[in-house]
Amino acid sequence: MDNNNEGISFFERYLTLWVGACMAVGVLIGRFLPAFPAFIARLEYANVSLPIAVLIWLMIYPMMIKVDFTSLKNVGKSPKGLFVTWVVNWLIKPFTMFGIAYFFFFVAFSAFIPEPLARDYLAGAVLLGAAPCTAMVFVWSHLTRGNAAYTVVQVATNDLIILVAFVPIVAFLLGIGGIAIPWATLFLSVLLFVVIPLIGGILTRTYVVTTKGVDYLEETFIPKFSNVTISGLLLTLVLIFSLQGETILNNPLHIVLIAVPLSLQTFLIFFIAYMAAKKLRLCHSVAAPGGMIGASNFFELAVAAAISLFGAASPVVLATIVGVLVEVPLMLALVRIANKTRHWFPAEELQDEAP
Repeated sequence: MDNNNEGISFFERYLTLWVGACMAVGVLIGRFLPAFPAFIARLEYANVSLPIAVLIWLMIYPMMIKVDFTSLKNVGKSPKGLFVTWVVNWLIKPFTMFGIAYFFFFVAFSAFIPEPLARDYLAGAVLLGAAPCTAMVFVWSHLTRGNAAYTVVQVATNDLIILVAFVPIVAFLLGIGGIAIPWATLFLSVLLFVVIPLIGGILTRTYVVTTKGVDYLEETFIPKFSNVTISGLLLTLVLIFSLQGETILNNPLHIVLIAVPLSLQTFLIFFIAYMAAKKLRLCHSVAAPGGMIGASNFFELAVAAAISLFGAASPVVLATIVGVLVEVPLMLALVRIANKTRHWFPAEELQDEAP
């Protein structure tokens, strides 16, 4: 593929730039208009910020419309690629994230990060590590000429596993890190930001396909939400950083320090999945998206859970936001690596063949 940015929207291509701009705007609002974040902080129910919850729903709901859960009937036809995705995402990724983040925050960077902040940043990293990507995988799959039908099955099964695996993995790893969390709030986060959007997406997709057809859904209906999703993300970041302003102004170096383990984890997980697929002699159109799912994060869920568990002003949320900041440039680098190593894999099967 000559142009690695083909198929990625203007907002998605420069997402890191927009995130940086929203960080700056939010910090300035928090610094010079402190009444605004104070007002936003009061708009919450059961530790959930209502304005931020609405914006997160705007991000997650359109993603769920994209996922065709009827594809699950094809799970048994070509399971090896799915096994790689499941094992890497749920038996490896959360635990390597914990180990890498713990080493950097508590050992390598201990001179720069006091222990209470290290614990908060570790919690944010754990939330990211337990939430493999849902939506942007479709972009990365397209850019690597992935098998679209297989990617849908990978994402659909991943979303269902999140429902049962996210809470116990997060609770277990945070417990090891000495971070106590209310299980009820963690379950509430999954209910609000996965289950409800998931049901809404399934119902919407079913209705639109039944009344208008699949072509209308994919070519007309879903594209209407692309800017809504990004806008929801950017507005969420402005609100969060207006609440995070004091922490950032006091610790500007910490953004770079947080990015280091998150970046290493991204490359590590990609190559674990990618090389496992190579060892199993899977075709490139399955291997590349499989690596991308684990390497990237469902950062919307991580941010939402962090806010629900620790509050929008918590440094835990800052750590999850750094994940948003670094994700796009890192994933585009992995797209280039995947495209340049296509010759490592057997001859491709038909692109649109279902698993």
